[in-house]
Amino acid sequence: MTAVDARLKWPNDLLQSGSKLGGILCEAAGDAVVIGIGINVSAAPGDLPSPAPGSATSLRAAGAASVDPCRLLAGILAELERWYAGWRQTEGDAERCGLRGAYTRLCDTIGRQVRVELPGGQLLSGLAAGVDPGGRLLVRVPPAAEIPVSAGDVVHLR
Repeated sequence: MTAVDARLKWPNDLLQSGSKLGGILCEAAGDAVVIGIGINVSAAPGDLPSPAPGSATSLRAAGAASVDPCRLLAGILAELERWYAGWRQTEGDAERCGLRGAYTRLCDTIGRQVRVELPGGQLLSGLAAGVDPGGRLLVRVPPAAEIPVSAGDVVHLR
């Protein structure tokens, strides 16, 4: 859809070179899921708050040629439809339909040292070792325990 190399930050951020390009929010409502996707498309570099890694960016600032938002939306919807069809064919098995593997390959969090602020303020630091079949981040803490995290604010450490 664009020439920009976007990555994922667990659980729902879209990154480009460490800067936030957008986000994805999903919420189950009965037997449906509501999905919200926000992508910074056309903000010029001078319109963004800061060029520092971790700040906001846009497809335009990341060097994408002129992006037609309607074509971008059509491409996203086509990919969602393709992934949903595979997920249904495997009766909701994210592993068998390839969704978990694709997420893992594109997730910039996995393999990094992270600090997670859990709900309630508790902090957890360790290696982001992977994502379990339920989508939880697996944080490896010394000596060798992997703690599944279903919600929290993640900071990538250097």
